[in-house]
Amino acid sequence: MTKLKRAAYSAAIKLETAQLVVDQGYTQEDAAKAIGVGKSTVSKWVTQLKQ
Repeated sequence: MTKLKRAAYSAAIKLETAQLVVDQGYTQEDAAKAIGVGKSTVSKWVTQLKQ
């Protein structure tokens, strides 16, 4: 059985996506759909930005 490779996102993509939520009023779901990641991933990035 082969393992799936996890996607790696640059710090710039993470920051830009989190800022869509924090600064521009996007919902986490809308931001996730815009870049093609899961909502929980965006949630984690937003939490990291706020810290």
